[in-house]
Amino acid sequence: MHIFDDLDHQLISILREDGRAPLSKLATILGVSRGTIQARLDRLLQSGAALGFTIRVRQDYEDGSIRAIMMIEVQGRSTTKVIKFLRGLPELYALHTTNGSWDLVAEIRANSLHDFDRVLREVRTVEGVLNSETSILLSSV
Repeated sequence: MHIFDDLDHQLISILREDGRAPLSKLATILGVSRGTIQARLDRLLQSGAALGFTIRVRQDYEDGSIRAIMMIEVQGRSTTKVIKFLRGLPELYALHTTNGSWDLVAEIRANSLHDFDRVLREVRTVEGVLNSETSILLSSV
C-alpha cells in the first residue's frame, strides 16, 4: 500500500483540477524536477493508489436529464435485499450506504419527469423500504 506524503497530496490535488496538466507544468508548480513528477506518477499508478486519469464533466451539462438525490430508510435487516433490487434500476446512477437517519443515498438520473416519477414509485414500493426523501438537483454552482 502506498503511503502518501505532502508532495503526493499536492500532486493529486493539482491533477484533480487538471488531469491533463503536462509534467513540466506540474514540476514547475511543485518546485521539483520533471523526473520526480514522472516517478511519483508511475509509483501512484503501479501501486494502485491512483487508478488513472479522466475528464470531469459539469454535473448539469447533460441537458434534459433530471438529477436528484434520494435518501432511503430501510427496515431492519432487509438492506441487502433492497440494495439488490435498487441496483437493477438503470436510473439509479449510484447507490451509497450512509450513517444517520437514512440508510442509503441514491443518485438518480432520469430523462423525463415521467421516468423520474416512475423511479420514485418503484423505490417506494420495494419491500423493506420504510421511508424516503428526494431532492431534485437544480444547478451546479
